Amino acid sequence: MLIGCVIVYMALTVAVGIYAAGRVHSAKDFMVAGRSLPLYMNFACVFATWFGAETVLSVSSKFAHKGMGFVSGDPFGAATCLILVAFFFARTFYCMELLTIGDYYHLRYGKFVEVITSLGIASSYLGWTSAQLSALGLVINVLFPQLELNQSILIGAAIVTVYTLFGGMWSVAFTDVIQTAAIVIGLILVALLLGNRAGGFDVVFAEAQKQGKLDLFPHITAAAWMTFIGEFITMSLGSIPQQDVFQRVTSAKDERTAFFGTLGGGLFYFAFAFVPMFIAFAATVIDPAYIAHFESTDPRAVQKILPTLILNATPIWCQVLFFGAVLSAILSTASGTLLAPASLITENVLQPFTKHFSDKKMLILLRVILVLVGIVSTWISVNSKSTMYEMVEGGYKVTLVVAFVPLVCGIYWSRASTQGAIFSILLGVPVWLGTEYIYAEESEQLWRCVPPHLYGLAAAFIGMAVGSMMKPWIHHRQGDAAELAKRRAIPAGH
Repeated sequence: MLIGCVIVYMALTVAVGIYAAGRVHSAKDFMVAGRSLPLYMNFACVFATWFGAETVLSVSSKFAHKGMGFVSGDPFGAATCLILVAFFFARTFYCMELLTIGDYYHLRYGKFVEVITSLGIASSYLGWTSAQLSALGLVINVLFPQLELNQSILIGAAIVTVYTLFGGMWSVAFTDVIQTAAIVIGLILVALLLGNRAGGFDVVFAEAQKQGKLDLFPHITAAAWMTFIGEFITMSLGSIPQQDVFQRVTSAKDERTAFFGTLGGGLFYFAFAFVPMFIAFAATVIDPAYIAHFESTDPRAVQKILPTLILNATPIWCQVLFFGAVLSAILSTASGTLLAPASLITENVLQPFTKHFSDKKMLILLRVILVLVGIVSTWISVNSKSTMYEMVEGGYKVTLVVAFVPLVCGIYWSRASTQGAIFSILLGVPVWLGTEYIYAEESEQLWRCVPPHLYGLAAAFIGMAVGSMMKPWIHHRQGDAAELAKRRAIPAGH
C-alpha cells in the first residue's frame, strides 16, 4: 500500500506540473507566474520552498545528536532571512517589476556586476539542489532497497526536472499548495503518534531539557561561538540575495500580498521547523539505541535513520503520511531551486546573446538551461559526501560574500556605486578564499576560528565603502526598469 501511495503521489505531482504548463505563455509566466499569485499561494510557495529535505532529515538529526545550539543556521537564520526580506526588501523587489534579482544588479551597477553576481547566485543553488536530490534519492532508496542509492537519486532527479520543466513557477505554485498541506498534516500526525509512544509531549520535552538539547547557547569555547555565529549569519544574510526569494516576492499579485506572504511564510516556517526535531528526538526517547545511530560519522546513514524508523516501527497510515510529507518537502524545494538558477543564467548571463530572441525561443532556452542545472546538480549529489545541511550552507557562503553587500548598500546607501560594487567583490572573494587556508575550527586563537566567509563579508563592506568614496574611475548611469523591460521585449507591470 505504501509503495502504491508513493507512486500515485509522484504521478500526481508530475500531472499537476504538466497541467500548469497551460498557463505558461511567456518567460514572465515561467519565471514569476505572471505576477498574479494570491496570498495563500504566495504563502505556500515561501513556506514549502524553504521547508526542504535538510529541515526534515538533516537539521532534525543534528538536533537529536547535539541540541538546539548547533542548529543556529536553520531554522533560526533561515527564518530571520525571510522576516528581513519582508520588512526591508520586499517592497523594493516588487515595485521595480523585474524578472530576476540579477536585473536589480544590472540597473543599479551595470552589466559586469550583473553577470558576476548572477553567476555567484546561480552557483550557490547547486549545493541546495543537490541536497534535495540526495534526500529524494535517500527516501526512494529506503522505500525500494533493491535500488542502489545513486540509482534512486537519478530517478528522483528525473521526476523533479520533468514537472518543473513544463510549468515553471506555475508548476511550483500549484504543487506547493498541495505539498504544504501534506507537510503540515503529515508531520503533525506523525509527531502526535511518536510523542504518545514516548510517554507524551511532557516526557519528551523534559528529557530534551535534561540532556541540554534545548539550550540555545551551550557553548563554552570561542571556537564553538564562532561556528554558531557563522552559521546564523550565513543563512540569515546569505539567503537574502537569492533568486527563489526574489521570485516568491515578485510572483505575488500586489505589494501587500508580497509582504504578508513572505512574513507569514517565514514565521510559520520557524514554528513548524521544530516538528521534525521533536519527531527525531522522540525516537531516541522511545528507543535510546537511536542515540548511537545519530552519532554515526556517515552523514548519509544518519539521514536515513528517521525514514527507516518510520518504515519499520509505525503503522501503515503513519508511513503514508510521513513519506508524503517528506516527499512534499523535497519536491517543493527542489523544483524552486532548479528554476531559480535557470532563470538567472538565461536572463542575466546569456542575455547579450539572446537579446533578439523571441519569447518562444527564450522559453525553450530557459527549459534547456533548467535541464542542464538538473544534470550538474545530480552529478554533485551522486558524488558528494556532505550532509544536506552542509550542502545548503556552503551555497549561501557564495552569495553572502559576492552578492549581499552590493544589494543592501545599493538599496540603503545612496553613495553606493558601480566602482564600489566591483571593489566589494574583488576584495571580498580573495579574502574569503585566502582565509580558508588559515582557518582552524578548534583553534585556541580567536582569529583563526572565525569562519573565513565572515572575513570575506567584512572585506566586501570595506571594498564597497572605499570604492564608492574614491574618485570614480568606473562610471555607470543607473538604469530604468521600463527601459530594461523594453530592451528585453518583456512587458512591464501586471
